[in-house]
Amino acid sequence: MIVAVAGGKGGVGKTTVAYNLGAALDAVVVDADLGMADLPDGRGPDLHDVLAGRATVTEAVRGGRVSILPCGRSLAGARAADVRRLADALRAVASEYGDVVVDCPAGLRADVGVPLAVADACIVVASPRRFALADATRTRELARELDAGLVGVALNRTTDADDPPEGVLRRTLGAPVSTVPADPRVGRSVDDERPVVEDAPSSVAADAFRSLATGVQSCSSR
Repeated sequence: MIVAVAGGKGGVGKTTVAYNLGAALDAVVVDADLGMADLPDGRGPDLHDVLAGRATVTEAVRGGRVSILPCGRSLAGARAADVRRLADALRAVASEYGDVVVDCPAGLRADVGVPLAVADACIVVASPRRFALADATRTRELARELDAGLVGVALNRTTDADDPPEGVLRRTLGAPVSTVPADPRVGRSVDDERPVVEDAPSSVAADAFRSLATGVQSCSSR
């Protein structure tokens, strides 16, 4: 199963949600932001190389507490990558490894449409600020157009001072909302490669990621 993690704007925490959701699902997380990669890259071939025909997905996926197919960060690599190969690359990862979580590019750029078009399900990441509802709605509409069913919303980085619009999001987007608190362990999880579902399994944040994973699993069993 391929799950796209998308959001209207950069900075809402898509990569953090994708990484921790990948841990909760025991899935491979693919960094599909060809120009602004965020997942740890390490050494060896990456998604740029796969899309340029220089490597296979099995050569590029690296293991760890969460398996990752990283994306390169060089301009030359981005220019050499053929986005038309992305759908086949994602399907190849799913065929080889099972569940795949795709960290989509921010916004509504053309390359966001590729992972959404190939995805079986979509998670939208939203800010707790009320003005973010419009961005989440636009992402939901794009997902609908491309037939990627919305199975959950991650309301990310909430604090006690916020007035999170869970009810508004649920009614407007028509999907369950999981509230992820502004927990520093979540913020460090990608750089430290320490998913909270493993390092802080009793935390509110871990519960939120498990809730998102349950929504994805429910979709796959239909």
